[in-house]
Amino acid sequence: MTGDPPPRLDERFDEVFDAYFAEIRRYAAKRLGPDAAADVAAQTFLEAFRQRRRYDPKRGSVRTWLYGIATKVVGRHQRAEIRALRASARLGPGRHTEEYAERVDSRVSAQGLRGELAGAIAALPRGQRDVLLLVALADLSHDEVAAALGISYGTVGSRLNRARTKLRKALGGTNPMRTLEEQHG
Repeated sequence: MTGDPPPRLDERFDEVFDAYFAEIRRYAAKRLGPDAAADVAAQTFLEAFRQRRRYDPKRGSVRTWLYGIATKVVGRHQRAEIRALRASARLGPGRHTEEYAERVDSRVSAQGLRGELAGAIAALPRGQRDVLLLVALADLSHDEVAAALGISYGTVGSRLNRARTKLRKALGGTNPMRTLEEQHG
């Protein structure tokens, strides 16, 4: 070790972009669909670049910080997201229900959601929806969600519990997240 301080985020932002752009884009695609994903990811990195001097490694990793920014950008697209989920709820299951059921186990996305699940997610308060989707789609831990959203660990747990309870109730007692949770631990 040379004793030199580690490089600052603003000195290595290109590395951050290269390391996380695709991951943030996938998260945005799962939240809003593929059409908005690139725009949301680009906006996330633009805002991150503008705020790079404010990044505090004591609050969480760069990855967690980026998910926090991405979630805020997605939040700005919330009205479109809710409209899409409600439209999906009105459509009900697609023509190829069996094929869809097989894909659900491997991928949950705003575009792939159908019927009652989409409506139930759209009906969740924003905070609960953000926590649920960061856990389900980005596979963030409770600590990472807390850091990304700037909330306490306990708030993450309570919002996630409330969201799951509301989803189960809306879906007649079934748990659509069970398979996903088993896959992701």
